[in-house]
Amino acid sequence: MLFNTALLALGATAVAAVPSLEIKGSQFVNPKTGKVFQIAGVAYQPGGSAGFDPSHGRDPLSDGKVCMRDAALMQSLGFNTIRVYNLDPDLNHDECASIFNAAGMYMLLDVNSPLVGDSLTNVNPWESYYMEYLNRTFAVVEAFKNYPNTLAFFSGNEVIYTEENAETVPPYVRAVTRDLKNYIKNNSARTIPVGYSAADVREVLEDSWNYFQCHIDGETNDMSRADLFALNSYSWCGDATFKSSTYEDLVTMLKSTSVPVFFSEFGCNEVTPRIFTEIEAMYSDKMTGTFSGGVVYEYTQEPNNYGLVNISSNNDIQLRTDFHTLQKQYAAVNFQQVQGVAPATTSVTIPKCSKDLIKQAKFNKNFTLPAVPPKTQPLINNGIKPAPVGKLIDISNWDVTYKVIDVNGNAVNNLKVIPMKDDAYNMPGSNSAVSTDGAASTNGTSGGSSSEQNAAGRLAPMGVASSAIAVPMVIMAAFMAGAQLI
Repeated sequence: MLFNTALLALGATAVAAVPSLEIKGSQFVNPKTGKVFQIAGVAYQPGGSAGFDPSHGRDPLSDGKVCMRDAALMQSLGFNTIRVYNLDPDLNHDECASIFNAAGMYMLLDVNSPLVGDSLTNVNPWESYYMEYLNRTFAVVEAFKNYPNTLAFFSGNEVIYTEENAETVPPYVRAVTRDLKNYIKNNSARTIPVGYSAADVREVLEDSWNYFQCHIDGETNDMSRADLFALNSYSWCGDATFKSSTYEDLVTMLKSTSVPVFFSEFGCNEVTPRIFTEIEAMYSDKMTGTFSGGVVYEYTQEPNNYGLVNISSNNDIQLRTDFHTLQKQYAAVNFQQVQGVAPATTSVTIPKCSKDLIKQAKFNKNFTLPAVPPKTQPLINNGIKPAPVGKLIDISNWDVTYKVIDVNGNAVNNLKVIPMKDDAYNMPGSNSAVSTDGAASTNGTSGGSSSEQNAAGRLAPMGVASSAIAVPMVIMAAFMAGAQLI
């Protein structure tokens, strides 16, 4: 399955874009290098629930100055993906999407929101599955389908989390997946995958995975089947191990997956400050044959205490201990090697949907899905009208305008996004715009690309394939608050 990133709407405008990705069996593959792609991402919802405020024209991707600030810091950490939960499709997201694209980052986007009527409910789901709700999900697709760094849409997030709601909800989540995939097929110039983000509740997790990845008998192109399956897991707490965290159990459970599986959230905070020792395991051969990386929760500090940074009322940033610790853990992994693995040569087996797949007595075993709601099929066939339109735009200035302070209280100066060359994505330990003294701060390669020194004295990636596995790195001594240089 090819996710073609060509943007016809851009015409002759030459805007560098992250490479297209393919799904081959249970893996994301970069067709430019022929290598497997691992997600190294972060949940991005600055301001928490208040950061999504359609009544005041605000969502996480509506302010270009804020996105520039955060993209520069995320680039320094090495993120290649952001997950954004709540979006207003009626706002303009061109600047933020273009900034994150240039910084080498994909976007995983939820189509739902916390507002009434904007999501599928887990109680009596048939009452929330109607044309107006689906119209909203289609509007999110329209708003983001033309950005090449839109990696996937989530049709639901933790809608199934108890044995009780597992009795009624699964067919409706699968129906929303079907409707979104058919809408994209009919109204998008490129295919964008749709999947589900599950709660790591072991009583329903395996059944959810099987329910959404299976293929309904008699359908050669089952549009209700999820393209990917993700889970929000917080089982690795403190100085855990591959076994004690139950990561080993997750790999055993999901090793036969026929779709890409990854953590859509991770980062337990029962022990603080967090030490993120799961990073080593996640990107080791213990897991990369089954899991495609993960998304750490979360970028900004909110009342739930998971943040990597604090944001002040005037949008200045102070880095938290967790930021520096995560940076050190990423820097200790050889991501050139992780992103340089050849895809599996054995084909995956897509299970046929049957009640025998489902183990829990209460979990729904019915694969006859609800019909498309009245008045909705014409929207799926012809598109919504009027439809929001998004496109990449040229950015003239990559400097960060807000103040950034490190964990020791020192100002981080000359912070900016370093635009990637075409067909390159960001990588931990390979690209940084952060410097406390204005000097070059890192060198290396990004996304399998070689590098060249630019006029400002920093290293900017080129879109030239490289077979290098490991390259020298200097990891911002002052910025990493005492980390050892590699």
